[in-house]
Amino acid sequence: MRLFSKDVKVEALKRAPLFEELSKKELTTLASATDDLALEPGTVLCREGRIGTEFFVIVDGDAEVTQGGKRIATLSGGDFVGEIALLTTTKRTATVTVTTPLRCFVLTQSAFRRVLADSPSVQVKVMKSLAERLGHDAEPAP
Repeated sequence: MRLFSKDVKVEALKRAPLFEELSKKELTTLASATDDLALEPGTVLCREGRIGTEFFVIVDGDAEVTQGGKRIATLSGGDFVGEIALLTTTKRTATVTVTTPLRCFVLTQSAFRRVLADSPSVQVKVMKSLAERLGHDAEPAP
């Protein structure tokens, strides 16, 4: 089911630090690999302690973030969760539960890896953004 235009997705994706270096064309390619979701309250996007393989971008609606059963944040339109799950297989550090009717789109780890395999420029820019987030020099080796 298509809920969002590519432009809406491109604008949302470019706000994620991992994708801030990507061109509009590269963001459009990434947006094409996503799936749109309409979710009801009570739906769990991700559960603390479970392996994560998805990156969610909330377009509208609200979700609650809990850690150890305690509420630590509320997410709403424009927020995203799970970008690290695109890069590595690791356990989620929090649970995210939908609290109002919510519309979002999701990029799975497998779809993301296909984009990286098909687009070396996206791969280099994502690695550069990741290196900068980790505080390392992101200059590629000669």
